[in-house]
Amino acid sequence: MTRLSLAVRGLVTAVAALLAATAASATAQAKPEPRAPQDFVALDSVDPTIIQEIRYFTPHNFVGEPIDGYRQPLCVLTRPAARALHTAQRELLRQGYSLKVYDCYRPQRAVDHFVRWAKDLEDQSMKAEFYPNVDKTRLFADGYIAEKSGHSRGSTVDLTLVKLPARPTRPYHPGQPLTPCYAPKGERFPDSSVDMGTGYDCFDTLSHTLDPRVQGEQRANRLLLKSTLEKLGFVNLAEEWWHFTFKPEAHPDTYFDFPVSRASLTGRD
Repeated sequence: MTRLSLAVRGLVTAVAALLAATAASATAQAKPEPRAPQDFVALDSVDPTIIQEIRYFTPHNFVGEPIDGYRQPLCVLTRPAARALHTAQRELLRQGYSLKVYDCYRPQRAVDHFVRWAKDLEDQSMKAEFYPNVDKTRLFADGYIAEKSGHSRGSTVDLTLVKLPARPTRPYHPGQPLTPCYAPKGERFPDSSVDMGTGYDCFDTLSHTLDPRVQGEQRANRLLLKSTLEKLGFVNLAEEWWHFTFKPEAHPDTYFDFPVSRASLTGRD
């Protein structure tokens, strides 16, 4: 084979490889996002009175940036879980309270984002608020971060109580001074919720629902939330006063990855 033939052959091979790579890239870009199953709904379509403050859509969380997969500040849940929250809300409204949700369905890509962050030991920008007493090397061992989350199955919700009339939550500005999540309510980030003893997503044993150090009004608030939801089929995670799963779960063995958005709930077969 002549040098010219070899050169031409090499050029053809290179062009073919480039075209194949371009086609693969175009195919990947054109791949449609997964959609939610039919039994997933936007919570506000079931109960528009429940307050939503979807933290992972914002930079005010333990990572310090919006989390992958949160396209809109929207609570998405399986229909039975959403209906149970509606029933709880009706009971609480009569007592002068409202539910406020921080997180609902969580796509697997968001969990993957948490895992990448937890492995990056250099990034501790939000430590002063969310995990001041926990060494970041312990996040997996202590159970604060895991490679799978029940939230991805669609029937788990993180939430709190708000005394009515609800006050607006002051916006978080990246870079502002941080206060430990277990500080007295008047010192920590000004959330509109009642005093639960810690802020949301506080990586500390004080977040354990029945921690004996939490007493008085704080304990009463936790127990009001817990008892109201448990009567309706929710089960509390003992390590997090805000974390509840509706049982039986509609999808106990499936971890979904569709984005958090209204588009994920439309055009479904």
